[in-house]
Amino acid sequence: MDMHTLYLLVPLAPLAGSLIAGLFGKLVGRAGAHWVTILGVAVSFVASVLIFRDVQAGHSYNGALYTWLESGGLKLQVGFLIDPLTTLMMLVVTFVSLMVHIYTVGYMADDPGYQRFFSYISLFTFSMLMLVMANNFVQLFFGWEAVGLVSYLLIGFWYTRPTAIYANLKAFLVNRVGDFGFLLGIGLIAANCGTLDYAQVFAQAPHLASTSIELFAGHSWLLISVICICLFIGAMGKSAQFPLHVWLPDSMEGPTPISALIHAATMVTAGIFMVSRMSPLFELSDAALSFVLVIGSITMLFMGFLAVVQNDIKRVIAYSTLSQLGYMTVALGASAYPVAIFHLMTHAFFKALLFLGAGSVIIGCHHNQDIRYMGGLRRHMPVTWITSLVGSLALIGFPFFSGFYSKDSIIEAVGLSHLPGAGFAHFAAVASVFVTAFYTFRLYFLVFHGEERYHLAPQEHGRDAHDAHHAGKPHESPWVVTVPLVLLAIPSLVIGYLTVRPLLFGDYFGSAIFIAPAHTALASMKEEFHSSFVMAMHGLTQLPFLLAMSGVVVTWFFYLKRPDIPAAIQRAFRPVYALLINKYYLDIFNDWFFAGGARLVGRGLWKGGDQMVIDGLVNGSARTVGWVSAVVRLYQSGQIYRYAFSMIIGVFVLLTLWMNRV
Repeated sequence: MDMHTLYLLVPLAPLAGSLIAGLFGKLVGRAGAHWVTILGVAVSFVASVLIFRDVQAGHSYNGALYTWLESGGLKLQVGFLIDPLTTLMMLVVTFVSLMVHIYTVGYMADDPGYQRFFSYISLFTFSMLMLVMANNFVQLFFGWEAVGLVSYLLIGFWYTRPTAIYANLKAFLVNRVGDFGFLLGIGLIAANCGTLDYAQVFAQAPHLASTSIELFAGHSWLLISVICICLFIGAMGKSAQFPLHVWLPDSMEGPTPISALIHAATMVTAGIFMVSRMSPLFELSDAALSFVLVIGSITMLFMGFLAVVQNDIKRVIAYSTLSQLGYMTVALGASAYPVAIFHLMTHAFFKALLFLGAGSVIIGCHHNQDIRYMGGLRRHMPVTWITSLVGSLALIGFPFFSGFYSKDSIIEAVGLSHLPGAGFAHFAAVASVFVTAFYTFRLYFLVFHGEERYHLAPQEHGRDAHDAHHAGKPHESPWVVTVPLVLLAIPSLVIGYLTVRPLLFGDYFGSAIFIAPAHTALASMKEEFHSSFVMAMHGLTQLPFLLAMSGVVVTWFFYLKRPDIPAAIQRAFRPVYALLINKYYLDIFNDWFFAGGARLVGRGLWKGGDQMVIDGLVNGSARTVGWVSAVVRLYQSGQIYRYAFSMIIGVFVLLTLWMNRV
């Protein structure tokens, strides 16, 4: 098969499955909907593997497929850029999506919107693939907005639930804030480069770096810094960085497969991928890199704190995702783009595993999501238990697990960076190791170990609206749920060990990622690397490992041996607990300031602008006409002598005025 055909097959196969399941869902039935979409994503995965092998053989591709619009020399095109960075993302997206599709067969088995759900997740896969395969900003923006639209549909999938509608509206609006900055960045590129093609823009990067722009009178900025910061604001929305992170925890209102697909492996990593793709631009602006570094540090540490106080199993993992996205962002700010992509890949596997494991627990506990009413599930759900343990160890960065290689590399890269903000970023990265271990194993111990507490749950506690079960004895999930868990546990265990050398210290990415000679963090790391095994053994003696193990031990003691201690700490530090449980009051502030401000402005325009000004003019003119008419009506008697008398008086007045002028 021709390689160009394979390139097209990757995004179009999921699109075809989505259209069939969505438009002909009643005709093909439930089985037809899941088979056609699973087949589409499977074809896409196989094609991605073949393309990956072709790129590894030295064959890359950068070309336009279709010119959509041409105006004044600016071409808006659909085109593909197939290089090592693209193929890595294609493999991650298609494999995780395939696992989620299979898992969904079991998880959504009783849902009335079965066909619609499969149509949405296949459409999402198509959108994400168009984003990562783009060779120009137009197609990038198309994929960027398309994944946002489909995520809106998926978060609000259960549209009869007010909380789901609130969550998807919140996600949509917050992402529009980020996308506004993203669009400004693209607009500046188009205005100053005259093209939106990646290669041509990157070729003009030195010109952008030598050009200044005045945002405010008397204050000039480098154009490249303004462009990069605007682009990163888009990434802050999509990849849920502080303060545009507020939509992601609420998005857990969607079905669990969506949490795994969108909010762990694909959509939220779009911003990380985009900044890595734009490395030829970001490397020319230390100001933009420092901005990225600080924002990532804040997200990494302070979102981890919030996970400690959550009791909803999916929200704990959601805040964990925020923290891990902060790790990736910090790596970008340290100019360690390969490390960020490496953590993106490893995180995609173990976080999808944890989300799907959480979904399996929710099924087994009859749709209870409160970890306070679980416990002892390892005896009832052995496959979910052991795979969740693998995911948890990978998340805390236990040596030899995949998360260890990527997370420790980020900590080391940030420690070697000399950019402003790197000191705080390194502290935040190290401190987050303990925090991550604490909330991860708090979840693990409360769910799978200790006393069985599921019988204490209120009868309808945490139920989905469509669920008709009553609380009963937990049970293991069906094979369509557990098989994807096992298949995701394998890369969560070994992918880091196998790929750390080529991805970080080999020449895997080649020219796909550019790192300026002045940014030497990754080069310094390369000099110290010997092998995956030596790196893991060395990690056993380092501070991050000691902090992670301390977090596990403290959690074990607090929640299995002395469960009275967390309650005592909560009482002793009530203000701190209130701050965390209210999520730093950011939601309250946003509702009061932004939403309340918008309502206030709207009310002012309604009362002042509409009623007083517009209605006042209209109603006032009507009243004036009515008053004049009432006066004139007094002279409309129908008697001829009165009309004649009025005419005579009128003539007399006119003659008098004329004589006075003469």
